[in-house]
Amino acid sequence: MFKYNPLGCLPSSYDLPDSDDTPVDNELQDLIPGLLKAILAIVWANRWDWFFGVDMGVYYDPDKSAIVPDGFLSIGVERVFDEGLRLSYVLWEENCVPILAIEVVSHKRRGEYSSKKKFYAEMGVLYYVVYNPQRRRKAPLEVYRLVDEEYVLVSGEPVWLPEIGLGIGKERGTYQGITREWLYWYDEQGQRLLTPEERIVQAEQRSQQAEQRAQMLEERLRSLGVDPDLLP
Repeated sequence: MFKYNPLGCLPSSYDLPDSDDTPVDNELQDLIPGLLKAILAIVWANRWDWFFGVDMGVYYDPDKSAIVPDGFLSIGVERVFDEGLRLSYVLWEENCVPILAIEVVSHKRRGEYSSKKKFYAEMGVLYYVVYNPQRRRKAPLEVYRLVDEEYVLVSGEPVWLPEIGLGIGKERGTYQGITREWLYWYDEQGQRLLTPEERIVQAEQRSQQAEQRAQMLEERLRSLGVDPDLLP
């Protein structure tokens, strides 16, 4: 007897466009989620059950165009499929709705506070993060949590996201040589997680300190009449 498999009739990620061909409005829309992804790649280096997309199409309906968040995080999916990596994020292949979506607002509004907010809620995205660096009268960073199918603004900063096990907030710092306000991940105690660049600098400082201690010890031994080169 013939068995009908509806999933077999749906287009795959290889059949769908991997971009909407719409350029980002400014560089921050790539750099800000890119930094969050880079930090995760270090702190979750041994985990393979997550994926962070940057400016990647999310397909939720085979008959509709993809929505393209500036950044999104999914947990409970394969981090890497194969060497070709993901072309796009297709819900009927992943079977997992992103747990977090991020939108960075530019001078040109794209429905971040209206249509996109409503859409992510309907999709079931648990956390919706909106960052507007140009905002002055209201908070530039807003984090919403889905409650009874509607987004509720979460107070405080950084905002702890228990389902993710990290907090998110903003802070002034330097990334790729650019000093400005960035979004960062935080631990449960509110301590900011280091960026890849900061980890490199920290490792170099520790190496220099170790060399200095070794030099001081060598000089101390020589002052005592002991040749350190002759020690076993």
